[in-house]
Amino acid sequence: MYEAMATVVGTVVTQPVKRDLSNGEQVLTFRMASNSRRLDFATGEWTDNGTLFLTVTCWRRLVGGVDASLRRGDPVLVYGQLRSHEYRTKDGVERRDLEMRATAVGPDLSRCTARVSRRSETGGGSGALIRNTCVGSSAENRARVGEELGDSAAIVASAPSGSAAPEPVDA
Repeated sequence: MYEAMATVVGTVVTQPVKRDLSNGEQVLTFRMASNSRRLDFATGEWTDNGTLFLTVTCWRRLVGGVDASLRRGDPVLVYGQLRSHEYRTKDGVERRDLEMRATAVGPDLSRCTARVSRRSETGGGSGALIRNTCVGSSAENRARVGEELGDSAAIVASAPSGSAAPEPVDA
């Protein structure tokens, strides 16, 4: 199957719309625009070099996160599968629309700030954290650098059930 995965940086240009489908699934769609800007070295000014518009569709767990987080005008990064959708208008004109089936959507932190609110896998409420299922993973260890021991130490996660407390190691 043809799969073109890409990341697009842009701005949400329509309010995201969530729909319930007849099979019980939910889908959320919004349009985004990505502007291409170039520095004109002759004048020293930035000039617009065109705008890419695309429709973004979100499925499954992504629906809830995007619905709770994004609004029209928000700067976003979207990663997913690009597809070209061809159709004919009521007037008989052939059109082509670029669509992205999103795998990940997030705020563009170079143009905004965001507060992360983690969802619980077990539904433990809004304050519950998603726990790493990989004991002692490198991502978990990097996240703990500087925790209680200062910036020059890291904590190694303990092994499953019954092992001693985590030991500090030199970074």
